[in-house]
Amino acid sequence: MTRSPLPLLLALAVGACASVPMADPQADQEGKRFDPPAPGSGTVYVYRPGWMALAKTVDVGVAGGYHAELASNTYFRLEGPPGPIDLMCKTDNTAEQQIDVSAGETRYVEVAMNPGLWAPRCSIKEVSPSEGQAAILRSKRVIPQ
Repeated sequence: MTRSPLPLLLALAVGACASVPMADPQADQEGKRFDPPAPGSGTVYVYRPGWMALAKTVDVGVAGGYHAELASNTYFRLEGPPGPIDLMCKTDNTAEQQIDVSAGETRYVEVAMNPGLWAPRCSIKEVSPSEGQAAILRSKRVIPQ
């Protein structure tokens, strides 16, 4: 009798997934309501879609010391005063992007893992609200540090 390698492959795939501190389900659902920011504030959602480099987390930093680790299909929400926000992702490379947020505005930023010559590389790009919200609805919220 021949045994299927599928159960072993699934166990290895699940075990290879990166682990990050997750928010509780209530905080995740609150983030997925896409509530507008408080008066005088702006909001930025930062998310990592897809399955590229499952075992690797991406460190996402924001000027001022705020940072979070993003695994595949995770996100976080930042709310604060309007103005430029400097974002940086770091894996085997570093990528940077500045997003200018106005009061009352919500912006969406994708941090993606892309194939590189020797290892996956991170990239940052702003996306449309419809694209960002669709990806966030498929993701889980992380606890930023």
